[in-house]
Amino acid sequence: MVDIGTLSLILLLGMFALLAIGMPLGFASAFLAVVTLVLKFDVDVLFGTFGRGPLSVLGQAVYRQMTNYVLISVPLFIFMAALLERSGIARDMYASLNRWLSRVRGGIAFVTSIMAVIMAAMSGIIGGEVVLLGLIALPQMLRLKYNQNLAIGTICASGSLGTMIPPSIVLIFYGLVTETSIKALFTASFLPGFMLATFFILYIWFRTQMNPEEAPLPPEDPNDPKGAEKGLMFLGFLCRMGLWITGVLVARALFFTLTGANVVTEGVDPIPLGMVSDLPWLVGEFIVFGLLLFFVVGKERSAAGWEMGKGLVAPTVVIGVVLGSIYGGITGITEAAGMGVVAVFVISLLRGEMTFDIVWDSLIRTLKSTGTIIWVTIGAAALAAAYTLAGGPTYVANMIVGADMPTMGIILVMMFVFLIMGMFMDWVGIVLLIMPVFLPIVVKLPAEEIGWFGSVEARYIPIWFGVVFCMNMQVSFLSPPFGPAAFYLKSVAPAHISLTDIFRGFLPFIALQLLALSVLLAWPPIVTLFL
Repeated sequence: MVDIGTLSLILLLGMFALLAIGMPLGFASAFLAVVTLVLKFDVDVLFGTFGRGPLSVLGQAVYRQMTNYVLISVPLFIFMAALLERSGIARDMYASLNRWLSRVRGGIAFVTSIMAVIMAAMSGIIGGEVVLLGLIALPQMLRLKYNQNLAIGTICASGSLGTMIPPSIVLIFYGLVTETSIKALFTASFLPGFMLATFFILYIWFRTQMNPEEAPLPPEDPNDPKGAEKGLMFLGFLCRMGLWITGVLVARALFFTLTGANVVTEGVDPIPLGMVSDLPWLVGEFIVFGLLLFFVVGKERSAAGWEMGKGLVAPTVVIGVVLGSIYGGITGITEAAGMGVVAVFVISLLRGEMTFDIVWDSLIRTLKSTGTIIWVTIGAAALAAAYTLAGGPTYVANMIVGADMPTMGIILVMMFVFLIMGMFMDWVGIVLLIMPVFLPIVVKLPAEEIGWFGSVEARYIPIWFGVVFCMNMQVSFLSPPFGPAAFYLKSVAPAHISLTDIFRGFLPFIALQLLALSVLLAWPPIVTLFL
């Protein structure tokens, strides 16, 4: 029987060796799970006590992961992202954003980042966003002679924001593995996700202001509105959107009032924006939007503004359906994903874009992506269970605690491990293999010693650590040698752009991601602010 220290080293070296020869992570993990049982117990454990003993624990661990209801949301979000990519919703959104920002220095890069945020809030899928932005935005930026590194970095860094911004698949998996509230994780990740997006936008603005030649302005369109006129048109578009949104919310609150569903009950959370006390505010906002529309903007400007910005309406509806149903207390995560798929399908159908070929192609892509995730989940769940049976988590915990490091020192070591593993391993494997070892250690650390400015309450530590982990995984999507964002972009980039060029374009954005990670570590309250 091999001692746990030697076994841990064998597993670490074995994982790198198997990945280096090209074995898929799911099969490598499953193989090492069997190796762990044989080395720690005996070969008889596989055949002599079939259906009982350690081997049955592996089966139970895999079964528990595969039968978790929330797991169904993963293929649904992937399917929704595939439908969005094939339909014209994303292209129209890009066109609308580009109309508003066409005369801004670095406007297309800004549009790309903003579009990535909206796409992330719709589906939470990373690969599809990078490919879609590469198809839509990269040719435009290269045609206008944008700096190639700026264009590449903007697309890949912004396209990976789906890791942080709800409904993030990474957060869903983290919640499943650690039994943490996924809704709380979504709430906690809002501010850090938008903070990172803001870092990207500010960097683009600063870089293009300092070096205007890196983002030339497009030729001026004589029909394009200018200055205050364009601003009033945009205000008109926002007012029209505001009238629609507040109108729906007023009707919803009236429905709850008439049916008696929004009666204040002790111990029951009030319906968000659906209580009687919300009606005066909603009606007031509706009236303000109407007054601005008719007395400030004017009918013609608002009509022109609506025509310029109507490509943003469909994405707003999808986001409202997915996130609104979750935070409105209407559905859970899985049901919200299903509603999002229906919303995208119906909108595309009404636009006359939905065909059998699009649905079939989206289903095939969903099947392939989900199959990859499921096999990784099965293998990693088996290896995690086998390593736990062998006493691995206890060994690692004792080794870290025995190093007599300060609390933040322990967390920084964990961050370093995540960064290194992220260079070589898919995030699914990291969540399933490493998180069951690290999280119990973090939970037992003194809460008051976490962070340098402010602290985090003990009950929020799993949520804070999950958001920090997701920010870490942001870096892994760009990190060489296996940063997946690079390969996604390479699949649709012009032939003259090499992988070396793509990784070179990442460098400033990796620094921004590490800066955002540092903010979360130094100032934990930014994560728990909305909880």
